[in-house]
Amino acid sequence: LLSWICVLAPTLALAGFGFLGSVTLGRSPMGLLLPVLLSLAMAVAQMLPLPVAVRIALPSYAFISWNGLFTSPQQLAPLLIAVAVSLAWAVLATVLAYVLFQRRDFTNLAYDGSGRRALTVGLLPLVGLTALSVAAVAVSTSSMGSGIEQGKVQRSVATAFAHLYRMQTDQLHRPAVTEAQLRTTATCAKSAGKGAQEGAGNDWRCVVSWHLPGVAVTGTAIYQIDITSDGRFVADGDGPKEVNGYFLLRTSTGDAPNPLWQFDGNVELLDTTSKG
Repeated sequence: LLSWICVLAPTLALAGFGFLGSVTLGRSPMGLLLPVLLSLAMAVAQMLPLPVAVRIALPSYAFISWNGLFTSPQQLAPLLIAVAVSLAWAVLATVLAYVLFQRRDFTNLAYDGSGRRALTVGLLPLVGLTALSVAAVAVSTSSMGSGIEQGKVQRSVATAFAHLYRMQTDQLHRPAVTEAQLRTTATCAKSAGKGAQEGAGNDWRCVVSWHLPGVAVTGTAIYQIDITSDGRFVADGDGPKEVNGYFLLRTSTGDAPNPLWQFDGNVELLDTTSKG
C-alpha cells in the first residue's frame, strides 16, 4: 500500500503537466498527449547513464525508487527526493495552468494560444525547476557521478549474499548462523581493475568472503555482476560449485532452487551509508 501511495506523486506531476498542456494548446489534441510523451521521454532518460543528481531530480524516478522501502537497509533518501520533486512539479504545473487560463482570450474562437506564451510561461518554469532540483541534489549529496562506485557495489553484493546464504543454510538443514557471524565482505573490480572503478556495465567481477563460527577456513565465492545505469544488478555465480555452481540444491527433502546460484539487488546511488 505504501508503495502505491508513493507513486501517486509522479502521477500527479504528469496530471498537472497534462492540465498545463491542455490549457496552453487549447483545442489541439497534443495537449492531452503531452503527459504520455513526457513519461516516455523520462523513462528513456532513466535508462541512460545520467549523473545520479539528474536521475533523481526527474519525477519519473519515484516510479522506480519505491523498492527502497523493502531493502535492508532501507534506501529512503532517493524516494523522498523523487516524491518531493514530483509534488513540486504538480504544484508548479497547476499554478501555471491557472495563470494561463486566467489570461486566455475566450472571445476569439479561432485563437488556440500563443507559441511564445506556451514556451515562456508553460515550459521554461518547469525547466528551471528541474535545473534547480538537480543543483539542490548535487550540492546536498555531492552526487554528480553515476552513483555506481566500487565501495557501494561491494557493500550491496555482500549484503545480498549474506541474506541469501542464511536461506541456503536453512534449506540444507545446517546450524543457523546470523549475518553478523558471517562477517561477509566482497572485493569487486570492473574490467579486471583497469580503468575507473565505477559505472554501469556487465564487466564487474566480485569475490565474496565469509566466515562460519568454529571454522578456521574463510569461505569464498565468485560472481560476475551486470549493473544497469539505475543501480540494479544481477550476480551470476561462477563457483565454487558447492555454493553457487548449480541452479538446484540437493536437500534431505528433495531438490530446491539454489538462492546463491543467481541473485539480484540494488546499488544505493545516493551514498547515505557511513564509511567511518
